[in-house]
Amino acid sequence: MYEVFEHTADLGLRIHAATLEDLCADAARGLGAVITGDLEQIRPSAEERFHIAGTDPVWLLYDFISEVHAAFEIRRMLFCDFQVSRDADGLNAIAHGEPYDPAVHTLAHEVKAITQHELDVRHDAVGWHATVIVDI
Repeated sequence: MYEVFEHTADLGLRIHAATLEDLCADAARGLGAVITGDLEQIRPSAEERFHIAGTDPVWLLYDFISEVHAAFEIRRMLFCDFQVSRDADGLNAIAHGEPYDPAVHTLAHEVKAITQHELDVRHDAVGWHATVIVDI
C-alpha cells in the first residue's frame, strides 16, 4: 500500500508492506501513480527486467525506483505492475507496462528526480515502512 502526500514543492510517498519486496513494488506503483495520476490507464503489454545490486534496504528501494523513473525519462515506459524478489546479489524485478502514448495516457506530474531528502526505510513487527520524496 502506498500513499501520496504533498511536501513543499515536492510530493512524497509513504509505503507500508509486509515484505521488503512488496515495499519496493508498491513504491514503484506509487511513482507510476504520481507520474500518471491513474495506473488504470496503463496496459501491462510489455515486460522489462531490473536488477539492483546490494543488500541495504534503503539503497535497494532508492536505486530501484530511480531506475523505474529513468525507464520513463529515457525510454518513455510506464509501468503498472511489478513482481519483485531478492537474492544474495540484490533485488530483481519484472515490470509490466507499455510505452507512453499521449493519445492514450494522461500525465499528472513531471517527476524531475527521486530525492534522498527524508528517505527512510524501516522494519518493525508489523512489516516494512518507507518514506520517499520525489522532486516535481
